[in-house]
This record gives sequence, C-alpha cells and structure tokens, in this order.
Amino acid sequence: MSARTRLAARRERGTILFVALIVLVAMSLAGIALMRSVDTNVLIAGNLAFRQGATAAGDWGVESARSWLAANTAKLNIDQPGATFYWANWQQNLDLIANDPAKPDYDWTSNASPANDLGFDSAGNRVQYVIHRLCDVAGAPNVVQCVKSSISVSTAGTGGSNQVQPVGGGNVNIATVVLYRVTVRVTGPRNTVSYVQAVLH
Repeated sequence: MSARTRLAARRERGTILFVALIVLVAMSLAGIALMRSVDTNVLIAGNLAFRQGATAAGDWGVESARSWLAANTAKLNIDQPGATFYWANWQQNLDLIANDPAKPDYDWTSNASPANDLGFDSAGNRVQYVIHRLCDVAGAPNVVQCVKSSISVSTAGTGGSNQVQPVGGGNVNIATVVLYRVTVRVTGPRNTVSYVQAVLH
C-alpha cells in the first residue's frame, strides 16, 4: 500500500460514524414527532367522545323537564317559588350559555343557582336544566304575548272496527298551546361542558 493510499484511508476513518450519528438524530426526531402526533390524536378522540357523551346525557334533562311540565300544568302561568328553575317568561336579557358579552351570564355553578340539578349519570356527567315559558311576561296565555303552536292530528286513519272513518283525509287543528324552552347544561369529565336546548309544548 502506498503512502498516498494510507493517507486517504486515515482521512476517511470516522466519516461513517459521523453520517450514522446524523441519521440516528433524524430518526429520533421523527420518532418523537410520531409519538406526539399519536398522543394528540388520542387526546382529541377522547375529548370528542366525552363531548358526545355529555350531549347524549342532555336527553335526561329534557325528559325530566317534560315530566315536570306535564305534572304541573295548572301552575305554569306564574313563576313557581317552589321550583326556582321555572320561569313563566323568556327572560330575554339573560344569557344561559355564556356566549353574549352584552348580557349577564346565568350562574350554573353557584350553590344558590336555581337550576334543577339532577345529579350525575353513570358516566359521571352532571345534568342541570332550567325551563322558560316562551311568553314576554307571566300571566294567562290568552292575556300576554306568547309563542304558540297548533297541535294537529291526522284524519287519514288506518281502519278498524272501532274507528270512525272520515271522508277524505288530512290534518285537523285541535288546540293552540304555549311553547316552553328547556336549556340543559351537562358538565362531564375533563371539564367537558355541553348545552342542549329543546322546545316543548
């Protein structure tokens, strides 16, 4: 081996190590980025699952409010002192979901909060609701301004020995009823908060 060959071999010694270190650092950074991406995706999926669970729990609040309205039909024209979660007017200056800076927020978290607190469901979601009659003020619906809806039934019928068959078919308006807005707030794990609103009659 000539002196020139020995000198070239001496210069190349360590080059492979340097390249290998660069590749190792690049692979380590790629692995860390992949792990962070997977962790973020898992966190997002978990949060979405908690939010969907909280929204589904809102059905409990809506059904509870519907049952309360059905059991107290004779008392709905005025605010109920024994049920501080019910108002006989729509309280247009109150922000129930804290998204309007021009209106005062409704305090769901205070111990003095008038929301009806149903407690926690099996998934750990706390369910609360309030009911507003969609009228401008308290009073009889035929005296004050209210949002109303007509209930209609179909006259088409399906037949049967005990059923009166009308001529033709269609819908017949039976009565006009006042509407009620139910606002449900569900607080779940990981500070999940979901609002569900429903209009009932």
